[in-house]
Amino acid sequence: MNPLPDSVMQHLVRVTGEPDLAGTPYELESELGRGGMGIVYAAHDTRLQRLVALKVLYTGAPVMEEARVIASLEHPGIVPIYETGELADGRPFYVMRLVEGCSLDAYLTPAVPLSERLRIFQKICETVAFAHSRGVVHRDLKPGNIMVGNFGEVVILDWGVARRSESEEQAGVVAGTPRFMAPEMLAGLGDEAGHKVDIYSLGALLRCSLPEHAPRALAAVAEKAMSAAAGDRYADCAALNREISRYLDGAAVEAHAESTVERMVRFASRNRTLLLLLAAYLAVRIFLFFLRTS
Repeated sequence: MNPLPDSVMQHLVRVTGEPDLAGTPYELESELGRGGMGIVYAAHDTRLQRLVALKVLYTGAPVMEEARVIASLEHPGIVPIYETGELADGRPFYVMRLVEGCSLDAYLTPAVPLSERLRIFQKICETVAFAHSRGVVHRDLKPGNIMVGNFGEVVILDWGVARRSESEEQAGVVAGTPRFMAPEMLAGLGDEAGHKVDIYSLGALLRCSLPEHAPRALAAVAEKAMSAAAGDRYADCAALNREISRYLDGAAVEAHAESTVERMVRFASRNRTLLLLLAAYLAVRIFLFFLRTS
């Protein structure tokens, strides 16, 4: 029997409803979300009595590369794979830790302060840096693929279009989300810039994470990360992360040439306690001067 084409399989999956988990130790709870490569469900693991995330893929073996990529990345910011399997209809699935929380775009309400937004972004940078150190490029970083857990954990999901640095990219293939994709990816030129495509996406993530009236220094950092030419972007995630650390520490960022006024404002903000003490000292001195002359 010849296997069904991928397009036909995806259509059948969408119209036939819930997967049949018979023969597995999992019981379906609810659907969590759908993507271009599969559907994620919350499921009950009857062996260990726990809730897990179970992703059922539309197609076969080639798509299981996502599970292999995730399994090779042991990091707190990447959901671990528990096991893989195959449904009765031949579709592969894999089971992951269930992250309870919400996506980054849902989390970043106006009430979230800038410092917290930046620390979340730094956790994203650290996770992507780890993946790059293992030769893996995500290629689809966007708010919907970032989960912020109920206890402050930040997790990157959906490694379905990730590529290992040594793998060959098929020319003309465009994968990812246009708003967060580097120009070379949009042009279908393949993964020519390697990890620099993720640097671009991180810049886009930073830009959409900032409040409406963001400091010019942070806007400049995002713009540098999103440079049209890959060579003009930050060298790696660590360099981008250091810029955010500089800003949080009250130091100047390399991406922005400060004006004199901006430099004075930054100095005042960084040395607020010292300036308040000096102001208090001068106020006391002035008070004592007038007290003596009166």
